[in-house]
Amino acid sequence: MIRASDVRVDLGGEPVLEGVSVAVGSGELVGLVGPNGAGKTTLLRALNGTLAPDSGTVEVDGADVAGLSSREVARRVATVPQDTSVSFEFTVEGAVEMGRTPYVSRFGRTTREDREAVREAMDRAQVAEFADRSVTTLSGGERQRMLFARALAQGTPALLLDEPTASLDINHQLRTFRLVEDAVEGGKAALAAIHDLNLAARFCDRLVLIAGGEVRARGTPEAVLGDDALAAAFGVETALNHDPAVDAPLVTALSEGE
Repeated sequence: MIRASDVRVDLGGEPVLEGVSVAVGSGELVGLVGPNGAGKTTLLRALNGTLAPDSGTVEVDGADVAGLSSREVARRVATVPQDTSVSFEFTVEGAVEMGRTPYVSRFGRTTREDREAVREAMDRAQVAEFADRSVTTLSGGERQRMLFARALAQGTPALLLDEPTASLDINHQLRTFRLVEDAVEGGKAALAAIHDLNLAARFCDRLVLIAGGEVRARGTPEAVLGDDALAAAFGVETALNHDPAVDAPLVTALSEGE
């Protein structure tokens, strides 16, 4: 379970999030949608403990994040970042193994359990075939899958994803969301900031629309994408239809006069 209750975050003396509440249950993928600068990434940072809210509470797996050490937080929630650029010369396997850091003893020794978790994560994320390659040689889609494997290796009940398909081609977008679907079907609670509204509609169980640091709408993809708040948030009129090819809502932005 991931839960933010009445969260407020101020940055530089200005409110970035105001009274935001979100809850995600086990086996559920919830999408955060909204315009750039709406506060989606800030909310994810508050949920993974890298940014303390000015007020409100954040809970992951039943524990208040404010009372946990960074090691304890990392055993409860893993994050797949938006920025997939890498400059270190780790192998893919070595990078995925970093996901086991919260469990490694102070002597820095990995256990058989750690090694098994890494192998399983690489298999599930479909990166085992290039385990010995340097991460600097990977394509954008391959790097995204490597980072997802690292998150899986953490073995957490909760998963946060910040624009997981940004800059990816169509093939890797679908592969990424299929991996997320698989993790959710395995029982993880997943919250993802998603730029593409139609990908969000296709793969998410529920959506939360954030604009101006506040929740403007929440509910099923059909309900949120058909809400007047969507057009107000993005400053453009939209039309909502149904895509029979994937049995999902399809939202289209309309230019003036259409």
